[in-house]
Amino acid sequence: MQGVISERLLNKLKPAEAPYEVRDTRMTGFLVRVQPSGLMTFYVEYARGKRYKLGRTDAVKPEAAREAAKGILADAHLGKDPMEAKRAAKAHTFAEFVDEVYAPWAEQNVKSHRNTLTRLRANFPDLSKKKLGEITAWLVEKWRSARLKGGARPSTVNRDLDDLRSVLAKAVKWGHLQANPVVDVKRSRVDDSASIRFLSEDEIGALVKALDEREERIRAERDNANAWRRERGYALLPDLRETAFADYLKPMVLVSLHTGMRQGEVFQLKWSAVDFTRAIVTVRGETAKSSRTRHIPLNNTARLALSDWRKQAPDPDGLVFPGKAGEVFNNVRKSWTAVLDGAEIKAFRWHDLRHTFASRLVMAGVDLNTVRELLGHSTIAMTLRYSHLAPEHKAAAVAKLEAAL
Repeated sequence: MQGVISERLLNKLKPAEAPYEVRDTRMTGFLVRVQPSGLMTFYVEYARGKRYKLGRTDAVKPEAAREAAKGILADAHLGKDPMEAKRAAKAHTFAEFVDEVYAPWAEQNVKSHRNTLTRLRANFPDLSKKKLGEITAWLVEKWRSARLKGGARPSTVNRDLDDLRSVLAKAVKWGHLQANPVVDVKRSRVDDSASIRFLSEDEIGALVKALDEREERIRAERDNANAWRRERGYALLPDLRETAFADYLKPMVLVSLHTGMRQGEVFQLKWSAVDFTRAIVTVRGETAKSSRTRHIPLNNTARLALSDWRKQAPDPDGLVFPGKAGEVFNNVRKSWTAVLDGAEIKAFRWHDLRHTFASRLVMAGVDLNTVRELLGHSTIAMTLRYSHLAPEHKAAAVAKLEAAL
């Protein structure tokens, strides 16, 4: 059907059993589509099989739709795709994409989503208001230079860059972006071997001593509280002198130090994963960073710590180390920092307990592949950072050269 699209024509059009279109006789490509419901919409067809929606007739006047169609046809004649402009107008900014699209997915699929989302929201202020299509490799390089000049460690910048690369890869996969601009941005070189922080023998002794001193302080505070309650006839609180541990921190540190488990794995550990008969703790795939289940033998220190803690655990059938309300721990930063201060241990994170576990194994002569399996590394490359602690195999290689010559 054809005709001059105007208010007069629109008033004459009636819905039919199937949708139909009326094409304008004054402008090729300008048309109105009539639905069986009576809804009518203006379109402009700017190329074969390509059309642009101009708006419904109850919201846009025919004259305004005609002018808009004229502009779109002119742009199309000059090689401009109006749909591309429309997509750009609707495109998410980086901050919007993270909050509205990526975050809901990450919460269900990324174990460390809280930390990842926090970094994405905090560390890219210059990119947050940019449309996804406006982010370029040059802008990312500029961001990296500013971060490094601001004092951020290369390893930290690499981690943030990996997060950015990952989220933009999802934008490409989900059709919000044509290409990932970070693909060709290289990570900064980092000396992984030099960055490892682990406890010396003296520091291990100082850490245990600080933990014991903390336990004694907590017990003394409980003694004073019960003395106060006794004088007033109140019910007494449990006597901490009768338990192996004053609270969760010391057994948590001992388990971390002697199993190499990540903090999140310790926080989510359940008693059902601890086999005292076989002396094995199982890190299940749903709580492991690699999503792969692994089994870690318990040495006497770790087994005894867990056995003693179980006798006083709030829920012997649930989490090994539950929070006050029975929830998974979020962090133990305050108590951990106080212990480190008491031990006079500097520049040490909880994750470095894992480094200490691996480093002590390597220095004791344990082969790197076994260390890899205990740590749950997916590849040996991640474990090679500890290889400099076991120089015997390098010495043997050089000795073979001497024999050959």
